[in-house]
Amino acid sequence: EVEELLRSQPVDGAVLLGGCDKTTPGLLMGAISMNLPALFCPAGPMLNGKFRGEIVGAGTHTRKYWDELRAGKITQADWVELETAMTRSVGTCNTMGTASTMTAIAETIGMALPGATSIPAADSAHTRMAEECGERIVAMIWEDLKPSDILRPGSFANGIVVQMALGGSTNAAIHVIAMAARAGIAVTLDQMDAESRRTPVLANLYPSGRFLMEDFYRAGGLKALLARVADRLDGAMMTVNGRTIWENIAGAPCWNDDVIRPL
Repeated sequence: EVEELLRSQPVDGAVLLGGCDKTTPGLLMGAISMNLPALFCPAGPMLNGKFRGEIVGAGTHTRKYWDELRAGKITQADWVELETAMTRSVGTCNTMGTASTMTAIAETIGMALPGATSIPAADSAHTRMAEECGERIVAMIWEDLKPSDILRPGSFANGIVVQMALGGSTNAAIHVIAMAARAGIAVTLDQMDAESRRTPVLANLYPSGRFLMEDFYRAGGLKALLARVADRLDGAMMTVNGRTIWENIAGAPCWNDDVIRPL
């Protein structure tokens, strides 16, 4: 759909608006095929949820408490209260599910502004980031900076490093291979397997850890995580802001080692 819309409309460039699961790779694949100046503006994760003193993540705790409901340990009213606590703002799932995995990979391969994908949807910084996307796409059109100028084998190799460091969704195995193929680049499961043995999980996020995406943002977000795996990245890879990934993460601090662990 994205490819055909870009083909049929008289536009010089596009801001890609998405966030959940398959929308991110779908948008990027269409834009890669059309090869017009394009950048990805992420929806952002929802705010943290708490239910009776316990951190709850959208989706992750649904299964746990559904079992409690079926067993009669909580009531239907408790279940409704849980839903309102677990999904308490606009945005994508606040866990490290497929949504945040894929938006983080989109940023890492160079198709989103630095730090954009970590910002919660309800945060005022998200509005400022969206405005920056609007400004930047105009500049990209004048520069004629297209996906083919940005995406290289090293871009996707960087994306795989981040997938492993995040403890990201296994769906990324499908989506990264598909996105790379649209760019004429071969990515394999063996490549992902090798990186998984080299790069440990640093993000302490549900479902494999203890925290949620708002905590990740407050800890420094994706830029902080990228800085911690900088030695594993191809730092010369270009990004949509016209700078390399190493330039974008230079000096990026981490404010909480419990959320984003050191190597």
